[in-house]
Amino acid sequence: MTILHIDSSILGDYSASRKISAQTVERLKVLYPQSDVIYRDLAADPIPYLSSAHLTAQQGGSVPEATIEADLATGNTCIEELMAADVIVIGVPMYNFSIPAQLKSWIDRVVVAGKTFRYGANGPEGLLPSGKKVFLISARGGVYSAGHAAALDHQEAYMLAVLGFIGLQDVNCIRAEGLALGDTEKEAALVHAQEEIATLSV
Repeated sequence: MTILHIDSSILGDYSASRKISAQTVERLKVLYPQSDVIYRDLAADPIPYLSSAHLTAQQGGSVPEATIEADLATGNTCIEELMAADVIVIGVPMYNFSIPAQLKSWIDRVVVAGKTFRYGANGPEGLLPSGKKVFLISARGGVYSAGHAAALDHQEAYMLAVLGFIGLQDVNCIRAEGLALGDTEKEAALVHAQEEIATLSV
């Protein structure tokens, strides 16, 4: 089994999403000791933002610069990794009600018409092979799963929408929220996430 492990938090060792995503991958490796892990740290090794030159080259236009060629190669590699993975673990902290810019850059490289989705007679169709499972590791300072703040959640809702768009429908969200509400609340949220991880199966 191949596991694609993606982290996007900029907080390093202070990151809850990194801690929980690592624990999730360790649990999967216990379940499947022969697994191969592909790791992408989008904060340490950020993917450049899309540019007009990139999109021109992607559409078959001339590529005058070696940097654009390398940029396109990065995008192709991201898609290849996604296609090869049986299980995808994505660490997703909430930044200002949404996702990190670093993760958005990765999304812009893997949501590509003709490669991971297409438009057909009945609308958009995801092209990712069936059977892939995603573990979405969500970390946020407040509580957005219920109550008046739920309308501000453009983190999990966005990720579920964009993953579903390319055909990734089997998504399990492991959530740690309320992390900024105090030490007691933070510890309880982390323990709850760890309990979920302990019961994981694929």
